[in-house]
Amino acid sequence: MKQAALLFVLCKYILRADDGIPEVFETVANLPDVPNTGDIHCYNENIGLQNLDAFVLPTMRNRIFIVNFTCFVLSLKIENTWGVLLKKDRNVARFEGSAGYRIIDEWMQRVSRRPFHFQKETWKQFENGRSGLVIAPTGFGKTFSVFLALVIHYLNHPGAYGPGLKLLWVTPLRSLAKDLGRAMKTALEEIGLDWEVGVRNGDTPAAERQRQKKKMPEVMIITPESLHLLFAQKNNTALFTSLQCIAVDEWHELLGSKRGVLTELAIARLKGVAPGLRVWGISATIGNVDEALEALLPGTSGSRVKIQAKEQKKTSILSIIPDHIGELPWAGHLGTRLAARLLPVIEKSNTTLIFTNTRGQSELWYQVLLSAAPDLAGQLALHHGSVDAELRAWIEDRLHTGQLKVVICTSSLDLGVDFKPVDTVIQIGSPKGVARFLQRAGRSGHSPFETSRIYFLPTHSLELVEAAALKEAAREKIIEDRVPLVFTFDVLVQYLVTLAVGEGFREKELFEEVKQTYCFRELAPEEWQWLLRFVTRGGEVLHAYDEFQKVVVEEGVYRVKSRKIAMMHRMNLGVIVSDPMLKVKYLSGGYIGMVEEYFVARLLPGDTFGLAGKVVEFVMIKDMTVLVRHSKAKRAITPSWMGGRLPLSSNLSALLRHKYTDALNPGTRDRELKALYPLFVQQQQVSHVPREDEFLIELIETKDGHHIYMYPFEGRLVHEVMAALVAYRFSRIQPITFSMAMNDYGFELLSDQPLKFTREQLDTVFSTENLTADISKSINAAEMAGRKFRDISVIAGLVMRNYAGQLKNNKNLQSSSGLIFRIFEQYDPENLLLRQAFDEVFYQQLEEPRLMAALQRILRSKIVIIRAAAFTPLSFPIKVDSLRQNLSSEELDTQIRRMQEEAGYKSKGKNAGNR
Repeated sequence: MKQAALLFVLCKYILRADDGIPEVFETVANLPDVPNTGDIHCYNENIGLQNLDAFVLPTMRNRIFIVNFTCFVLSLKIENTWGVLLKKDRNVARFEGSAGYRIIDEWMQRVSRRPFHFQKETWKQFENGRSGLVIAPTGFGKTFSVFLALVIHYLNHPGAYGPGLKLLWVTPLRSLAKDLGRAMKTALEEIGLDWEVGVRNGDTPAAERQRQKKKMPEVMIITPESLHLLFAQKNNTALFTSLQCIAVDEWHELLGSKRGVLTELAIARLKGVAPGLRVWGISATIGNVDEALEALLPGTSGSRVKIQAKEQKKTSILSIIPDHIGELPWAGHLGTRLAARLLPVIEKSNTTLIFTNTRGQSELWYQVLLSAAPDLAGQLALHHGSVDAELRAWIEDRLHTGQLKVVICTSSLDLGVDFKPVDTVIQIGSPKGVARFLQRAGRSGHSPFETSRIYFLPTHSLELVEAAALKEAAREKIIEDRVPLVFTFDVLVQYLVTLAVGEGFREKELFEEVKQTYCFRELAPEEWQWLLRFVTRGGEVLHAYDEFQKVVVEEGVYRVKSRKIAMMHRMNLGVIVSDPMLKVKYLSGGYIGMVEEYFVARLLPGDTFGLAGKVVEFVMIKDMTVLVRHSKAKRAITPSWMGGRLPLSSNLSALLRHKYTDALNPGTRDRELKALYPLFVQQQQVSHVPREDEFLIELIETKDGHHIYMYPFEGRLVHEVMAALVAYRFSRIQPITFSMAMNDYGFELLSDQPLKFTREQLDTVFSTENLTADISKSINAAEMAGRKFRDISVIAGLVMRNYAGQLKNNKNLQSSSGLIFRIFEQYDPENLLLRQAFDEVFYQQLEEPRLMAALQRILRSKIVIIRAAAFTPLSFPIKVDSLRQNLSSEELDTQIRRMQEEAGYKSKGKNAGNR
C-alpha cells in the first residue's frame, strides 16, 4: 500500500453522519468500494470523482463526511468543498452481507434487474427500524423499494414475525390493487415465500371478506375506506397485532384530500395497536416533499427519513400543431377538429392511451375516432369511472397483453398502472396542472430509462401556450404542491362513530391518538369535548332526535349499541361524495356502466345516449337502475358528469404569464409560440399582448352591451371569485349590474351601461383590504357554504345517502342537509361542522390565499387599458364560454364562425391609456 504524506488538514466544518447525508452523496454512495486506505476517493459536485493518493485520513476511515477544509500538502495550497468517501460504513457492509439481502440480490439478478440506490437505501433504513417517504419517478420500482424492504427484514429476522398480517398496503384506487397484487405474488413465489397477498376493497366479494377476517393474509392491499370498515368490526385489534408495516401508495394523490385524512387517522390507530410499526409512504415528485413527509409522519423528525431518487425520467412532449393556425378555433373544449392528425400517431405506436379531462369528452372522442378510422373497431376501448367494473377489468387485461391499439380514458388510468405495451400517450386539451400532465406521460415508457412520450392536442389555439408552459415546467422540474388538510371535523365525527361501532374507545386515549395526526395536531380540548357531545347527544340543537344520539358511554367506553345505527354507519362510511350514480342495464340483461341521477332525470323514453362506446335507447328507471335497449341511431346525447372542469394550478398560471411575455418574439425557441405568432400579432394590432409585469383590461362595445375583459391568468376558480368581487366593488362606485363569464385566462363583466372609473378607483377595486367581508357580500358565501355542507353532512352521518336496498336521491339529500344547515346557522352558530363549511368555501373553493396573492400582483403591475373595436383573440374564448350554456353545438359553431369573421376584419383598437 502506498504511503502518503499528509502535512496538515484543517477541518473548518464537519457534518456528522448522524445528521444526515446531503444530496451530493446520493450519487457518491453508489461508487465501488475503496480498495485500501491509500486509495481515497474524494467527490466534488462540480468536478466529479477525484483520486487523491496523496491523502490518508485514517481517523476518518469507514465514515462519510462533508469536509470544508484547507489543505496544505507539501507546498500546494488547495481550498475547496469536498465530499470525502472512504470505505463503506460497516453497518452497510453488514446489511448487504445479510441473508435477506443476498436472497433478494440473487433473485433480482435472476430476473435481470439491479436495485437502484434509492431502493437499497430504503431497505437499509427499514432494517434499522426507520419510517419514511420514498419519492421516485414512475417506472423505477417505488413499490419494490418498500415491499422488498419488509421481505428482507423478514428473511433476516423470521423469529420476530408471528402468523397473520405483516404488511398493509394502502392504495387510493381499486384498479391498482389487481396489478399490485399480481406483481407482489409473482415476486414472492420466485423468492420462495409462501405468503398470501389479499385484496380488500369495494369489489371484494362478501365471502372473501369473511374468509380474510378468519385468517388474514400476510399482505393485504386495501383502500382507506375498507381499512376503516375493518375498524368498525368487533375485535378488530386482533387482526393487526402482528402487523409490521403500513405502506401508503400514491401518497401525493391522497395528500390534500379527506381520504388522506382517513389514512392519517388509520396510521395513528395502528401505531397504538402494533408497537414498533414502520410507516412508509410512496410518492411521485411533488413541490412540497418536506410537508408531505410531515403529514405522513408528524412530529417524528428524529426517526424518519426522506429518500429521493436521483434517477430522472426522460419525457418527450410533442404538440400537435396544424399546418395553418387557422385550422384551430379561437374557442372550444373538445379538439375534434384535429382528430385526423391523431391517426398517424396512433398508427405508428404499439398501444396509445388518450387522456381527456371529462368522461363526457371521452365518450365523444370514442365516437369521433371510430368514425374517422372504422378499422379500429375491436382495437379501440373506453375506460372511465362510469364504465362497468368488469368491462374496465377486461380492458386493463388486454392493455397488459397488447391486444388493444387505443384506449380513451380519464383519470381512471392516471395512477400506478404498469402497461408495458403502452408507448404513446395523448393529452386532449389542457391538463390544468404540471403534475397531472407528467403523471399521465409516465403511463408510456414505464420501464426505467425508457423515454415517456406524450402528445398534446389543443382544443383551441391559445391552449398551445399552455403546451409551451408545460414543456418548461417539465424541464425545470416545477411541480405543484399538495397541501394537507386540517380540521376536517366531518371526517373525525365519522371516525369516532366508526370506532364506537367496532370495539369502542376511551376519551383520553383517543384524544392523544388523534392529536398524533397532522390534520388534528392542533385540536383543542374544548373542540374535542364538542365532538364527543355531538356523537353522543347530537350537539346543541339535535339532542331531541334519537337518530343523532348514536354513541353511548358505558364505564368510560364510548360504544354504538344500536344494530340499526351500526349497519347504517357501515353502509355510509367513506368521504367520497358525488351525485347519486345509477346503473345502466340492458332490458335483456348485462350492465354497461353508471350515469349520474341528474342526467337521467332529463331523459324521455326513446331518447338515445352514448355510454362505454355504445349507443343505447332509454326505456325506464326501475329500482334505481336505468333500463335501456340497443340503438342504431347515428346521433346520441353524450352524458355529462358533474365536476368536469378542473382548476388551473398556480404553477401553470405563472408559467402562462411568463410565456405571454415571449409571445411577440419571432426568435422564440417554442414551436407553439412560433405557430401562434400570427394570432399574437393580430391581438397586438387590435388590443395588446400582456407581458408578465402587465395587467390587461379590454373595453368592448357590442349590440349586447358594454364588455369589460380582464386577464389575471389565474384559472377559472379564482376568476369566478375575482369577477364577483370586482363587480361588487364597481357597484359601490357606480350603481350598475353585471352578468359574468370566465375561463382560465380571464373574465368578462357585461352591462347595459358604460362603466366609468379612474386609476385610483382601480386601486380600490383590486385592494386586499376587507377582502373576506367583500367576498362574502359579493358571492353569497352562505349559499356556497350550504352547498358545501351537503357533503359535510353526509360524511358526518347527519344525512344518510345509502339505505338498505335504496339510495336517497340528490333532491331529497339537498333538502335534508339544507334544513340542518339553516338550523345550525340560526340556533348553533358555533357548530364546528358549520365553521368547516365556510372554511372549505374560502380556502378550497374560493382559494382566498391565492386570490389575495393575485390581487397584490395586479396592484404591482402596469395596468394597460385598451378600447377594442371587436372581440379580440383573448376575449373571444370567454365570450364563447358564456354562450355555450344556451346554444346547441351546431348553433354555437355557427355563432363562433360569425364572430371570428367579424373580429378578423375589424381595424386596430384605440389605446385607452396605461399605467
